[in-house]
Amino acid sequence: MSQVIKAPQSTYTGQVVVDPLTRIEGHLRIEAEVENGKIKEARCVGTLFRGLEIILKGRNPFDAPHFTQRTCGVCTYSHSLASTRAVEDAINKPIPANATYLRNLVLSMLYLHDHLVHFYALHALDFVDVVNALQGDPVKAAQIANSISNRKVTPDDYRAVQAKLKAFVDSGQLGPFTNAYFLGNHPAYHLSPELNLIGTADYLAALRVQVKAARAMAVFGAKNPHTQFTVPGGVTNYGALTPERIKEFTDLYKETLTFIEDYYIPDLLAIASQYKECATYGGTRNFMAFGEFPDPGCERDLQKRWLRPGVILDRKIGKVRDMDPNRIAEGVAHSWYVGDKARHPYEGETEPYFTKMGDKDKYSWLKAPRYDGIAVETGPLAQVLVSYAQEHRTIKPMVDKVLGALQIGPEALFSTLGRTAARGIEALAVGQQVETWIKQYQHNITKDQQIVENYEPPKSARGVGFVNAPRGGLSHWIVTDDDARIANFQLVVPTTWNLSPRDAKNVPSACEEALVGTPVADPARPVEILRVVHSFDPCIACAVHVIDGETNQVHKFKVL
Repeated sequence: MSQVIKAPQSTYTGQVVVDPLTRIEGHLRIEAEVENGKIKEARCVGTLFRGLEIILKGRNPFDAPHFTQRTCGVCTYSHSLASTRAVEDAINKPIPANATYLRNLVLSMLYLHDHLVHFYALHALDFVDVVNALQGDPVKAAQIANSISNRKVTPDDYRAVQAKLKAFVDSGQLGPFTNAYFLGNHPAYHLSPELNLIGTADYLAALRVQVKAARAMAVFGAKNPHTQFTVPGGVTNYGALTPERIKEFTDLYKETLTFIEDYYIPDLLAIASQYKECATYGGTRNFMAFGEFPDPGCERDLQKRWLRPGVILDRKIGKVRDMDPNRIAEGVAHSWYVGDKARHPYEGETEPYFTKMGDKDKYSWLKAPRYDGIAVETGPLAQVLVSYAQEHRTIKPMVDKVLGALQIGPEALFSTLGRTAARGIEALAVGQQVETWIKQYQHNITKDQQIVENYEPPKSARGVGFVNAPRGGLSHWIVTDDDARIANFQLVVPTTWNLSPRDAKNVPSACEEALVGTPVADPARPVEILRVVHSFDPCIACAVHVIDGETNQVHKFKVL
């Protein structure tokens, strides 16, 4: 690895608490024990209770997709799709090929939307000093920007951004930048003023482009967030069979992909090249991916996906193991739930038992999922590593190109930098594949217009739906009774895998592991903690029940 700036590090020893950790979905608290400027131990504390499993009991299984996608406001479609697939697995019958095409196309746009929003709105400010952009030379910035991509920008474009930024700063109303860690010359920020200016300009541009991706989802999904087109048995969006809708989707997709190719990826490489020290911390050892984008009509067969599933243990990318759903279990030994036994999701229980904030034994509302008893990381880095090891025809050359551009080796992937780069690689790979799926779909509907099968809710059945969501491996598990009602429902979400508390063996989660060894330059402004945690893109699912912290009683409300 060349030109690595040593990460600045303090001599501080003591506790650092970040609460709430912002620029994520939901509420998260990080407690870190720092020794001589490095994190020695960390705890991830999910501070919201999510009681969706309780709400779903006794309901019609076909209701599940509509309820679960209210888990949050970003990854709504991921949950809808996982629930739909779970019910279809319990029904155990096929769905039309066109249904899979349309589901894949909408999911692909969610990938582009989610990764764009994450890089610019949620993660970029960990590296870009927005205020310092005022010191940038617009002429030099335009020369740099035009040299790293196909974009065409002028010095006047950047002067206009500086004028807006100056008015914003002079007003004293910094809005989302209030209390930002880069204010006051933080030693861990070291982009040139010109790169800060480019990053700030593209941060603003991305706010507009992400709308294109969201609109594309709505073209086929009826609305966004909370799409309304998936049902167990297929999809209901007959408008997606018309040339007008297909063109509308395609135009929005192409605008989004152009931004990813000309702005997102070049910006990622330019910023990463200046922060190679982030390749020296934030890594984990074990990874799991569910794979995604199934062949038409084959959504329940994980081996028939464009991105394939797999498990990598102890960073051995030369040995990808099969993912066995029977080896998944969730523990609650250090979670605010009753009991301490790890259970397979089909036997999962959700009985809240809050103790107190700051408890070192039970300290989070997140459960602790484990694969074969092992804490694993899921998300873009896991999927990219599995695909790289499987020599995926699209992913592998992209990874090699990024490693070459940054002049780093594959070992650097096991880090904060690697996790951030993997998200960009996944966005580019999926984005460039969409055109092929559109053409295949257009060809298929010339001979087959069926998009849905009519099925009855399953009685006395079990089913699981796997989705490799933009944030990582998501699975919904359903058990129905003799009256075709939901007897049990469990959601095992990416953030639960990545940011769980310790398990019964006191083994930390992926993010808790990643934080250990992270340098802290300024304990009052621990931006390094944000860099590590944000690289996972956490989503602490929002609660729709309210729990009484004194009595542990779950309050239920009826909306009239």
